[in-house]
Amino acid sequence: MSILFDTSSGGFALKEKIKLKKWIKAVVETHHRHLGDISYKFCNDEYLLDINISYLSHDTYTDIITFDYVEGDTISGDILISIDRIKDNAAKYKVSFEDELHRVMIHGVLHLLGFADHTDAEKAVMRGKEDEALKMWGLM
Repeated sequence: MSILFDTSSGGFALKEKIKLKKWIKAVVETHHRHLGDISYKFCNDEYLLDINISYLSHDTYTDIITFDYVEGDTISGDILISIDRIKDNAAKYKVSFEDELHRVMIHGVLHLLGFADHTDAEKAVMRGKEDEALKMWGLM
């Protein structure tokens, strides 16, 4: 099991990596699953747009794309996050960059845990799960 963080094309330094790994593992275990390999790649809008077009046929900017490699109860995947979107959304929602980053990081994990966000009902459940996870972050 491993959690990897690639910030080489994101243009920022990720803080509290050890705490983030413990938190992600705790969230996964709270859902009675096992942590496999999760890889985060932090990038810019253009990089993520290219991925969105190439792999999902969506010609739109997004803050996150999650590639699911889950097998049984073992949670694994690649999570790509646009730092440009995180900065813009943090300003838009009047939250800190770190708070928005953590919300999006755990959003990807929640997708790997099987939570969707296509309908309003699914979005409400997802937001609740994000809030639960962020409370855990605050207790770590």
